[in-house]
Amino acid sequence: MSSTTDDAEQIRNLMARIAHLADEGTMEEYVKVFTPDAVWEMPANPAVGVGASKRVGADDIVAGAVERRAAGTGGPGSFMRHVVSTVSIDFDANDPDRANTVAYWMFFNDTSTAPRLVSMGRYDTEVKRYEGEWRVAHRRITLG
Repeated sequence: MSSTTDDAEQIRNLMARIAHLADEGTMEEYVKVFTPDAVWEMPANPAVGVGASKRVGADDIVAGAVERRAAGTGGPGSFMRHVVSTVSIDFDANDPDRANTVAYWMFFNDTSTAPRLVSMGRYDTEVKRYEGEWRVAHRRITLG
């Protein structure tokens, strides 16, 4: 199967969907954007009070999201938003079911009153087609 404009659009939609689900979605929806063996690497972010973590497997990644929500650093009612932009996609020349993306992100709080940028950085994300859909296989988050 060759990489197409449709594949690129699906991957860009996936990048946006992850942000939307992190901010407002259910964990049942969130888990579906990851491959079962996905890896999520995140540095400490003192600006929002989140420690560094490496999560392995979709269930572990969701557990991290649940912890962040419990701490009030994301999710419904937190009035925090992820904004993802400048997504570029490089398809794997040897495997049409794999691609690497780079995107910049911004994280805002107080979005219902006086939105304020609290941190920003870069997502390096490996995606792969799993059960007919593009999903996250590995995400590395950097600050700055």
